[in-house]
Parts: sequence; C-alpha cells; structure tokens
Amino acid sequence: MKRMEPEKWPGQPFPLGATYDGVGTNFALFSEVAERVELCLFDDAGGSEKRLDVTESDGYVWHCFLPGVGPGQRYGYRVHGPHFPEAGVRCNENKLLLDPYARALDGEMKWDPAVYGYPLGGDDRARNDEDSAPFVPRSVVCSPWFEWGDDRPLRIPWHETVLYECHVKGLTMRHPEVPPDLRGTYAGMAHPAVIDHLKRLGVTAVELMPVHQFLHDHYLTEQSLSNYWGYNSIAFLAPHSDYSAWGVEQVVSEFKYLVKTMHQAGIEVILDVVYNHTAEGNHFGPTLSFRGIDNPAYYRLADGGRYYFDTTGTGNTLNMRHPHVLQLIIDSLRYWVSEMHVDGFRFDLAASLARQFHEVDRLSAFFDLIQVDPVVSQVKLIAEPWDLGEGGYQVGNFPTLWSEWNGRYRDTVRDYWCGADRTLADFAYRLTGSSDLYGRTGRHPYASVNFVTAHDGFTLTDLVSYDYKHNDANGEENRDGTDDNRSWNSGVEGPTDDPEVLRLRVNRRRALMTTMLLSTGVPMLRHGDELGHSQGGNNNAYCQDNEISWLDWESADTEFLDFCAQLIDFRHRHPVFRRRRFFEGEPIRRGGLSDISWFRPDGKEMTDDDWDAGFAKSLAVFLNGDALPDPDPRGRRVTDDSFLLLFNGHYGDVTFVLPGKDWGRRWMREFDTASLEPAKRARTAGAKVNVTARSVQVFRRVTD
Repeated sequence: MKRMEPEKWPGQPFPLGATYDGVGTNFALFSEVAERVELCLFDDAGGSEKRLDVTESDGYVWHCFLPGVGPGQRYGYRVHGPHFPEAGVRCNENKLLLDPYARALDGEMKWDPAVYGYPLGGDDRARNDEDSAPFVPRSVVCSPWFEWGDDRPLRIPWHETVLYECHVKGLTMRHPEVPPDLRGTYAGMAHPAVIDHLKRLGVTAVELMPVHQFLHDHYLTEQSLSNYWGYNSIAFLAPHSDYSAWGVEQVVSEFKYLVKTMHQAGIEVILDVVYNHTAEGNHFGPTLSFRGIDNPAYYRLADGGRYYFDTTGTGNTLNMRHPHVLQLIIDSLRYWVSEMHVDGFRFDLAASLARQFHEVDRLSAFFDLIQVDPVVSQVKLIAEPWDLGEGGYQVGNFPTLWSEWNGRYRDTVRDYWCGADRTLADFAYRLTGSSDLYGRTGRHPYASVNFVTAHDGFTLTDLVSYDYKHNDANGEENRDGTDDNRSWNSGVEGPTDDPEVLRLRVNRRRALMTTMLLSTGVPMLRHGDELGHSQGGNNNAYCQDNEISWLDWESADTEFLDFCAQLIDFRHRHPVFRRRRFFEGEPIRRGGLSDISWFRPDGKEMTDDDWDAGFAKSLAVFLNGDALPDPDPRGRRVTDDSFLLLFNGHYGDVTFVLPGKDWGRRWMREFDTASLEPAKRARTAGAKVNVTARSVQVFRRVTD
C-alpha cells in the first residue's frame, strides 16, 4: 500500500519557527541564499525521515503549513544552495539543520565526521557530502499552552533587588531533600527545599546561568568532560533539554513551572543569555544550523568570507548588522518574557552585541531596538560590559536602561581586602555606587551590579584560601583560567588545620560579604558562597560537571549562611543602603549634616592628602539616614537610622575613634565581622573602638 504524503498548505511567513495553532503547525525559515528548502519530518524516535519541499517563499522566508502536525513532531531542514566557502556561503543539503527558532531540541550531538561541511582534517573549502542526520539533534514542535493562573511580573525595583547567580544543575544535584529523579533539573530547582533556602537567604532574583539549548564541545567530550557552564548556545528559544525531569516534550512546561514557582515565592527569574556567538565555532566547526542556512547573514565574516570575525574567543561572532539576526535576538527575548514569564536578562560579552564594525558603538542598532521594544525594554537588563576584541572593556559605557556587572567593583574590593596600596579612594567610589562610572551619564546607582565573585573565577572560600589557580582537572595543564585572581590564601595555600589561618579566612569572607551587601548598587551573590563552597582552587570550572562544581549541601557552613541571611535582611530593612541616587557629599537640608562623611581612624574627617596616602588602608564612613533624597512610592519623605561603618584593611588591629557629637552622641554596634558576639552596650562619641585586622564593624546611631 502506498504511503500517503502529509497534506501541505502554503502557510505564512510569520512567525518564524514552528507554530502550532490547534489545527496544525506553520513552519517558517529565513534564508536569503537558499535555492531550495526541504522540511524533514521524523518519528518520535528521531528516525524514519520524510522530506517535503517548502515551495512558498516571501521576503526570503520559506514557509508551509501542515494540518494535523502538532506538539512532539521532530523536524529539521535541508537547505540547497551555493557552496563557495571562499565567499562565505556554505550550503550543503546533506547536513540536517536545526531550526534557529526551535522551542525544544531532542537527541544528543554525536561528533561524527559527517556533521562537518568539509572532510574532517582536510581543507575547509572542500565539500563533505556525508549525511549528518543520524548524528545531530532534532527540532521539536511544542505546545504553547500552560496554566499560568494569576502569575504576573513581580517588577521588584532595582534598588530592592538582591541577585543570586546560580546553575540549575549545580544548585540541586547534591541537595539531600530534592528527590534523586529531580536533581539537576528545572523541577528540582522548583522543589520546596530549594525555594526555602532562597527565601531564608533573602535574595529577590535568581540569575540562571545559560539555559538556552547548548552543546558540549568536541574537544571536551574527547576528554570525558562537558561544557558545564553552558556558554555554547545553539538554539535561542529552546530550554536546555538535559535539565528536564519531565522529558523533551514537556521541557517548556517544566521551565514555566519553575518560573511560576519562583514568582509565587516572590523571586524573579533572570536568564544569562549568550547572543554573541553560537556553538558552530569557526570555519573548522560543524554545520548544524546557522552556517548551513545562511552563513553570511548570521555571522560576521572576514577575509572575503572564508573566515570568521571573532571577539568572543569561541570562533565566531553573530552578525548584529543583519536585520534577521537582530530579529532573531529580539524575538527570542520577547518569547522568554511573554511566553516564559522571565523577568530579565544578563547578556554575556555584551560589548560584542554593540559592535557595528570594529569599535563598540553605544548607539548601535541592537541598543536602539531594545530601547523602543515595548516588551523587552520593561524588564531588567544587565550587561557583561566587555568582550575579547579591541576596545572591548566598556564598564560604565552602556545606555541608561542597562545595569552592568561592575568589574571595577570586583577588582577594587578584592584588592582592598588583600591589603593592596592606593586603593582607598577607589574603594570609596565602589562602596557608594561608582558615581565616577555611572553618574556622569545620568544613570543611577543601580547601574552597578556589585559582585566579588561569580561563576568565572574563584569562589568566595577559594578567594581567601588560594594565591594561585589549581585547574589541572580541566586537562589543559593549568594554562586555562585567569592568573589575575587578586586573592590571598591567608597564609597557607589550600586546605589547612591551622586555627589562626581558618579564623582569618572566616573573618575575610565576612568582611567581603559585608562590604558587598552594604554597598550602594545591586549586590550579586554567587551560589554556594553562602554555604562555604570550594572548588579546590579551580578558577575556571566551566567543564567540571561533577562534585567540583555541584554544591555540597550536607557540608554547608550554616553559621556563615546565617550571617549572610542576617546581612541581607539588614539591607532590606534600611533604605540608607539601597539609595536610588548617588550621594552628594553635602547637606540635603539647611543646617543638617552631609548625606555622607568620611573619617580617618582618629575620628577626623578625611582630607585630600588622606585620600592620596598610598599606605592608608582604614577608614570610616557615616551614612546619614535623615538625608535620603528618595520619596516612597506615594511621594512621602523616607528616613532611616544613620550608620557608621569602620573598615580595617590593615594586617593588624586598628583603634578607631568614633566621630564627634555632631554626627551622633551614642552608637550601638550591629555587626562585627571578626566576632558574632552581640554588643552589650552603646558607645559614646569620641570612644575608642578596636577593629580587628581585615574586618568591618557597623554601628547604628542611637537617638533615644
């Protein structure tokens, strides 16, 4: 009996991707270079390929509608067209291609020679006609329906935000209360035990490391390693299927369930997104999607088109000058906001997105589109404000809608607590919101995302335990990862039983965390820092999908967790640490004190000479709670307690003298990072206070 071909209707060129409407699925693919496009349908097991010619094309969008085809359908494309690598065109109908707009992918990547467009090991300009279909994932048609109930955007103001950078798998893989079948998954992260931890800690937003579908690099799989961090995207609308407990056909619903659960707990979800490059790599990389669909449209090419312009260190850079690439990114961002309900994005190597040509352009088309988009412009936008290209370090130079990972903050705070010379003035800028970076362009303190540690680099525990990286497990003979750690091992490299070294490490962790959480701006914690997580000195654990990276909940430092939770709660309760405008350094009202004042340890106000003293490593700062410039949401004046923060970055103890009565007659100690003992009595103006080496004390002015 002759098998019937599926019924095929012309369909529509919009929206791009595979869109199910309850009757059937519309398929639409952009390619300007294609001469013919085949839609390939597969059974649930990914086999039994059936090819259909897509004959309709409008504005270089090839499209058709298949009635009766719905969620769960596996598919891909074959694009027929010119193969002239010297000119940058690399079509090859023997390569099964992923839909750039796929909502889900099924199947593992197998690094067979057939996935390459050229004979592996040979000239990249030669043509390899081996069929790649048996070795590459399939795109999957997904159902758009989900019961969101009354879920709405939380819209937590920036100045009330505390970010928590985390990895879906690493956060949950070793959690004893998460069922084994849910560990390492979206559903596992939504487990009550994880939610309870986040609420206890007091964070208001999770910043998820990449959850767009990504691939594991060939050279890593050959070493039995993997791309654990996930900065190797191949599909910008698809949740990474390996993080699904419910299976690929339910991966979209499972991710939505995670977002809905977080929102019910009052926690926003921010995605770390990688739009600067794809997993296809350079001219020696595989042909999986964009390269075979329309290479010169999707990628920035060099030297006539054969090679790739690379500012990311990954082999390629997306072509942000092409309208369909910009459309793909905007469509992806809108999808994650509108359909997946996420609350914002952190853009990896964001300077690459702003490169019109060789220079980073603050007014590039990408930023213009974000600015005018009615959906994307309303969510939290965070830039990693650098890339690897010339002039790529752009801290402080992003548009007004954006916040930035403040690399200057990280470096300065690390330097200060390591005892580096000539850091005092820079430290003061970082502590008060980095007005030198953001104030000159009309931005506000929340432009600065303040962090001391992140996924890339030492954990907080390792920052105070290692002078040098220890990355041997990565298989690159310890050559990978930065050598600019700005760390200090506190006297012994790595693990030790020395009680004095251990005490110093605890003090320094508390001092670093206190500095960050009481700085003006938006604090960001790295997951596991609150638990004392160590990676054994590995500062580049991108390929360590194992106990090196996974959080060890059963060995958690619960005392430090309590300390962090108390600090975050303290920040939430006191608006003087959450200012929406920069300090003026002048009285807000006639006859009043300045909104901020700086003091030497002897209680005298700082002079210009004091700021320039390279040896100075200790200072006090007065924060005036009666001089807050920001009204509450109803326009009413806001006041707070006033505080005095004493910082001792010296190797030895320092005696501070509390300022004169003009600033406060009595002071009660709230925190001492060198001792968790509560204060027994208030101290009076002019009193002497001993501040332990490498520690912070926080005093509240007593007015009763």
